[in-house]
Amino acid sequence: MAQTDAQNKDAQIPTNLRLLLILEEVARRGVAVKPSDLIDTLGLAKPTIHRLLQTAEAEGFLQRDLDGRSFGPGSRLRRLSVYTMSSEHLRTARLAILRDIADEIGETCNLAVPDREGMIYLDRVETKWPLRIQLPIGTQVPFHCTASGKMYLSTLRPNKLNGYLSARKLDAHTEQTLVDRDELRDEIKRISREGYSKDNEEFMTGMAAVAVPVVDDHSRLVATLSVHAPTQRHDLTGLLAFLPVLRVGASRLSKLLLS
Repeated sequence: MAQTDAQNKDAQIPTNLRLLLILEEVARRGVAVKPSDLIDTLGLAKPTIHRLLQTAEAEGFLQRDLDGRSFGPGSRLRRLSVYTMSSEHLRTARLAILRDIADEIGETCNLAVPDREGMIYLDRVETKWPLRIQLPIGTQVPFHCTASGKMYLSTLRPNKLNGYLSARKLDAHTEQTLVDRDELRDEIKRISREGYSKDNEEFMTGMAAVAVPVVDDHSRLVATLSVHAPTQRHDLTGLLAFLPVLRVGASRLSKLLLS
């Protein structure tokens, strides 16, 4: 009976819409999804789901999780999300918000998104000061020693975070970099509890940074909003004073992404 219902649903959903619905569901859930979950949610027949998953995997839109059975966003779907966020209409409005924040703080503000190997700078508004730290749009920075990266790590499920910490070599970029896994885990717990992250010269000597999350309508991180500055102008304590400004800006950016 269930198979008949699924076959009927197959007939109701246009062929060219089925794969899009699968990609939408994987993106909506934000975790690796099993074929059985998609069958239950979308009501499509099991052979249809498996065929479409194989196609999406072969074309790079989805990729298998470590368990070999579940599927998450692949490189092409991740790039598609970045391209969408970089569309002219969204980017113009987003830059206006970043400029407001940068003007109020007086330092460089960044919007970064997570990729598989690190955080990628999607947008930035530079400080007007001649002394500045150059990290161009498109730059990829590590997770473990940047404010934006640690903010992302704090949103991972425990098994994913444990997998990251056990598999990755924590390179020391400066004398301040947290390379002890237990110390980094404690810092990530603090970030999760307090809702902001910091970089106290952990990525670059002479640079401090603070980051807050930009979330979707399910309160999941989609990007990070951060400010960084040379410690000659603002040490970490000085930047932490701007947390209220960053949080208001992150709220504005979240509403923009959802509009």
